[in-house]
Amino acid sequence: MEKLNCDVVIVGCGVSGCFAALHLCEKYKVIMLSKASFEESDSYLAQGGICCLKNEDDYESFYRDTMKAGHHENRAESVEIMIKSSPEIIDELVSYGVDFERNADGSFKYTREGAHEFARILFHKDITGKEITRNLLSAVQKQSNITLMEYTTMLDIIEKDNTCLGIACKDQAGNVFAIEASYTLLASGGIGGLYPHSTNFPCLTGDAVAIALKHGIEVENVDYVQIHPTTLYTKEAGRSFLISESVRGEGALLRGADGNRFASEVLPRDLMTAKIHEQMEKDDTPYVWLDMTVLGEDVIRNHFPNIYQRCLEEGYDAIHEWIPVVPAQHYFMGGVHVNRNSKTTMDRLYAAGETSCNGVHGRNRLASNSLLESLVFAKRAALEINALPLHSDASFDEVWQEKKMELKKDQDRLVEEYKDLVWKEIRKER
Repeated sequence: MEKLNCDVVIVGCGVSGCFAALHLCEKYKVIMLSKASFEESDSYLAQGGICCLKNEDDYESFYRDTMKAGHHENRAESVEIMIKSSPEIIDELVSYGVDFERNADGSFKYTREGAHEFARILFHKDITGKEITRNLLSAVQKQSNITLMEYTTMLDIIEKDNTCLGIACKDQAGNVFAIEASYTLLASGGIGGLYPHSTNFPCLTGDAVAIALKHGIEVENVDYVQIHPTTLYTKEAGRSFLISESVRGEGALLRGADGNRFASEVLPRDLMTAKIHEQMEKDDTPYVWLDMTVLGEDVIRNHFPNIYQRCLEEGYDAIHEWIPVVPAQHYFMGGVHVNRNSKTTMDRLYAAGETSCNGVHGRNRLASNSLLESLVFAKRAALEINALPLHSDASFDEVWQEKKMELKKDQDRLVEEYKDLVWKEIRKER
């Protein structure tokens, strides 16, 4: 397999990749890649929920909360687009089978998280990301025009004169091949795999950002990395287990070694993290305590069953005892710079989700805006691509042969080279 051809290639199979694929014209041939298994996407890990504009009266508060959390470094246009698009996005998710929690009368049930003035977050138990992603992926798998490829890594883009012609890939067996495409969408997640303690899957190492830097594609706010205040403390190596912010939004309390509260539990994430680090230093402990017992058994078992079970596996019964929590890397607000339709500064190249930076989040992301932002701007990318002509490039084979020779020499060094590129950019920006 030397080369594949399609109209659109999507790198990533999380919510951004899937939602974009579902909005592309059905006449388009689409190829989607996943670096690992389809389930090893951070979209699956989102616990708390997805924000939604409840009504017109909620707009000013939603906008203000998002801007305040982002330290007013947000791109105002993007924030407005995201908020106003949210009701239609939720309607679409429901049409794909997403089962949000509801009240007895059938209306949506909302929860609240840190830095939200009001409850405006829809959720499915404490596995909202999994519920959304598996339904979207299921819909994608039913589309005859979409080919899905697991364990396939993007090695580089193939470009000429600032125009993306496709990508170079490697499959699980180590075979290197090209995918020629009229349009390419990068939706390959964040950079958590670069950190020793992260809630992300370790395979997510910022490849798209590194490739953008390599090719002179504009990136933005690469040093804007969010630390989540509460992950389950453990001495074991591996991915950190997230304790959703909605736990505190529902009323759980943070306590120091003396058993007393030391901060408001619904501060924005960066401020909450700072307070926890201060308390850890004061107590000379590697964690603080999260008291879920105040929520009661019914709320813990029904709203947070996954968190409860994982705590039990680690030896903590959250119904009856406090659990130790510690901050860990969680989210990437920066990324490949895109405009309001997720277009990068390279022709025929788009980016969406955590890979991209459309300015919604500013310096610090507001809780439960990530799934919404990913869906809104992935859809916008697809709709713009639908309105553009398809391309065939006579020069592709020549450019691919040059790229293939380059990869033969450099392939073994690419993983570390890409990690170094991203780290150097983070340090430079800081």
